[in-house]
Amino acid sequence: METSGNRTTRYNPAAAGDKLNKTISLATSVTGVGLFTALYLSIYTNLFTRYQSHKQLACYCGVVPFEHISGTSTRKRARVHHMANKTLKKQLHLCAMAALTHDPEIKAYYKRKVEEGKSKMLVINNIRNKLIVRVCAVIKRQQPYIKVTA
Repeated sequence: METSGNRTTRYNPAAAGDKLNKTISLATSVTGVGLFTALYLSIYTNLFTRYQSHKQLACYCGVVPFEHISGTSTRKRARVHHMANKTLKKQLHLCAMAALTHDPEIKAYYKRKVEEGKSKMLVINNIRNKLIVRVCAVIKRQQPYIKVTA
């Protein structure tokens, strides 16, 4: 219960539920993103208000690798930070696999990158990042994702 001046306002779970339902329905409009992943993203990001950009969210989810550079040793492989949210990373991996199966645009991207010689896990990590970008764009615009048909 909050007081502002002479009026007392109460917490309205229906209003909060409406915003959560809208956020989840928008997030699940992206091909590959399911209900549980949308819930996890909504909870961990406080309905997408905790991060200002999709890059910050991608870093938090553990899909942005960092290079290890120290002095003259610059040949180390880029790795994800150990403090990344592993639950979201796991959920996004499952979403990436589903999107790879059901989204023709992502399937074409995957085949093109693998034929270029990229490792499969690197391409799947890029797909995870693409899903985060799509979900953040959908939430920012407040419009469902429109699937591109070739």
